[in-house]
Amino acid sequence: MTIKDKLIEELETLPDALVAELLEHARALRQGNGKGARETALAAEPSLARDWLRPDEDEAWNDL
Repeated sequence: MTIKDKLIEELETLPDALVAELLEHARALRQGNGKGARETALAAEPSLARDWLRPDEDEAWNDL
């Protein structure tokens, strides 16, 4: 089974509203608009790091 086949199989189980959202996202990716999401994530990293880089966070993830 190809990745496309797996995706189609998943799509068949979703409600139409979610399929419409995925269609919009797929079109944006094809047009290259998905690049902005990566830039946004990189811009948010310093503010998120304040929560990530705490001793209690490190301790919580030690067992993984």
